Amino acid sequence: MTRKYTAEDPVSSRVDSFLPSPARAVTLIGAPTDAGTSRLGAAMGPDALRVAQLGPALHRFGIDVKDIGNIVGPANPQGDRLDGLRNLDACVSWNQGVHDAVAAALSDHRLPIMLGGDHHLAIGSISAVARHCRARGKRLRILWLDAHSDCNTPEISPSGNIHGMPVASLCGLGPDSLSGLSDVVPAIRPEELCQIGLRSVDEAEKQMIRQLGIEVYDMRAIDELGMRETMRRALKGVAGGDVHLHVSFDVDFLDPEIAPGTGTTVRGGPNYREAQLCMEMIADTGCMGSLDIVELNPALDLRNQTAELVVDLTESLFGKSTLVGGYGAS
Repeated sequence: MTRKYTAEDPVSSRVDSFLPSPARAVTLIGAPTDAGTSRLGAAMGPDALRVAQLGPALHRFGIDVKDIGNIVGPANPQGDRLDGLRNLDACVSWNQGVHDAVAAALSDHRLPIMLGGDHHLAIGSISAVARHCRARGKRLRILWLDAHSDCNTPEISPSGNIHGMPVASLCGLGPDSLSGLSDVVPAIRPEELCQIGLRSVDEAEKQMIRQLGIEVYDMRAIDELGMRETMRRALKGVAGGDVHLHVSFDVDFLDPEIAPGTGTTVRGGPNYREAQLCMEMIADTGCMGSLDIVELNPALDLRNQTAELVVDLTESLFGKSTLVGGYGAS
């Protein structure tokens, strides 16, 4: 069921000041599944974000927010394996649904926000975004905010969980039914991708990252460079160009001290201020054209605090700033 928010909708009172942003239209697309993982709970993520007032919060920026509700897909046949992959048929079905919904939003000149669900759903969303960019001659840049590289292939995956394979699949190294969702295979070129915040990478994935030549800023790089310089490098050449910036935001990118509500927490992630700076610098480019929010697991959260934090960070992606005009503003 499609919902459009109005000025009368309640919004969070946590935000005191906003940086004006150009008017735009967004479409919220719920994908309530955890078929890509062996741990239940991420399927409740889209509704937890709605409870945390994501739509009304964005509407406060003068954004036209349309919530098309949740995509309908198959139930998770937990434990079902095909060629060593868990729930492959269900994952293909969900990704096809996400692909079609994201493609429809882009065709309607709206910014799609895909609400997961686990991170395997990014195969569908990014396949649609990449197709859209090729059709319109736009350069694609993908920021993958995650504790994990998600570069497993069916041959090297220790678990068979497809949420550990979206990057490899998008680069043409996953099962054909997932790698072939876009108009060409591979859906993306490795140089279009930049991974930020990694701190848990399997040995075989390390070799895969080197083989593909993916640009990566792990937590050591962030510690040494600082978040500002990390994001400056990651966003080099984005602002001012004909670039479609896609952000794939896995909640486990964040340190579990501030974001416990996710299924695969890894200590040592970005803190609140580092995460805010990351989002603010993305917003400064004015180039974000699509967004994934994935791996929110309310079953592991404390009073929906992680969902509320994610909404707060999403507001920053759309222009929230402490000082109007940014650093040095008078």
